[in-house]
Amino acid sequence: MTTFNTLPLKPALLASIETLGYTEMTPVQAQSLPPMLAGRDVIAQAQTGSGKTAAFGLSLLHSLDPDTIRLQALVLCPTRELADQVSKAIRKLAANIPNVKLLTLCGGMPLGPQLASLTHDPHIVVGTPGRVQEHLKRGSLHGGGIKVLVLDEADRMLDMGFSEAIDDIIGRIAKHHQTLLFSATYPDEIRKVSQRVQREPVEITVEAPVEEKPSIEQRFHEVDPAQKIDALAQLLAGEHAEHALVFCNMRRDVDAVAEELDRRGFSALALHGDMEQRDRDEVLVRFANRSCSVLVATDVAARGLDIVALPLVVSYDIAHDPETHTHRIGRTGRAGQSGHAITLCTPRERPKASNIEELLGAPLAWRPLKVAAPRGKTLNLAPMKTLVIDAGRQDKLRPGDILGALTGDAGLKADAIGKIDVFATRAYVAIRRELANKALEQLRAGKIKGRNFRVRPLG
Repeated sequence: MTTFNTLPLKPALLASIETLGYTEMTPVQAQSLPPMLAGRDVIAQAQTGSGKTAAFGLSLLHSLDPDTIRLQALVLCPTRELADQVSKAIRKLAANIPNVKLLTLCGGMPLGPQLASLTHDPHIVVGTPGRVQEHLKRGSLHGGGIKVLVLDEADRMLDMGFSEAIDDIIGRIAKHHQTLLFSATYPDEIRKVSQRVQREPVEITVEAPVEEKPSIEQRFHEVDPAQKIDALAQLLAGEHAEHALVFCNMRRDVDAVAEELDRRGFSALALHGDMEQRDRDEVLVRFANRSCSVLVATDVAARGLDIVALPLVVSYDIAHDPETHTHRIGRTGRAGQSGHAITLCTPRERPKASNIEELLGAPLAWRPLKVAAPRGKTLNLAPMKTLVIDAGRQDKLRPGDILGALTGDAGLKADAIGKIDVFATRAYVAIRRELANKALEQLRAGKIKGRNFRVRPLG
């Protein structure tokens, strides 16, 4: 049996599972939860979307003592976006356990509010290694009571240079704790980390069943380096891609490619680790709500991006290793949909293509590509535009308030309004492009929840 009620979980957790509509365990949950609940260290290879967050979330909540006011569980994530997702998931699982305090501590956010929140110890912290390390060094975070340490997407944390920070964090927390390590890939560096920080871990590898593997059509095009940007623009226009993710290996290339695509009439934005956190948030909002058609990103920055209906992924640069290539293309063809993955390969990158071919165990689908000279600017605009409202959760603003203002006084039909995201101090709403100016004028002239707020277009 693979139902959750076969596990020795607290009744409050079983109630949360039922509320969330979970029935059968996913493979990673079925394999990892029994040893985790027994207190064993676990190293698990599992992709995003496999259910790993619920697995370690249930495990750490099961061992939690809410009556003891001290930090008992620490989850480290590579990016703020992933940390936010993990925090939301654990909060939902903890909904039936009274008085559980969870804090999200990430870099790129002001330190002051975090210090204020830490005047009373939380039970759980989810955060990025750099900021967690900073709080432990300052003494604002106390790690002596930690019972469970989770390293989520550990391979990406190592890619981002967090190895020393992780070692330092482990040296500052309780010596005897359970360590749960989750990684999409198993490079040698991950195995070395496991040997260093875990005690006789249970090793779990989860492959997607054949029938659940996504339907992805892969194509490889060999191009001259000087023609890469022309080839990319030609392919994007030819695919009529309203939603495409383009990967570059270097941050500087991300900026250059996004700027050139924008110049050629695409709704394109860049995403990489050198950006300010607010700018990163706004780029992710615009891509998710379809007011950006093409997102150009590094592999690390795109981790934590959760877009279900993504029809096209393009590798502008071929990935450094086959595992990263597999992870890239796995972002399309999800939830039963088909997807396309296109890789541009210069002659010098052919050895990397051979490594991918070896991993796949089948010939790559090479297709000739005749790159035409650019014809000037052709508009390939996103279907939506984003409006920013300078108010958020702190102002008691909810998505329903914004929807009501737009369909009420502003006179828009519901199908003209897209995704609404409400943050602490700001809210974003996607409007069909041709109606965005009307919506902006009406919101500025009217009121939301009986109050006037500043509203402006984004981008």
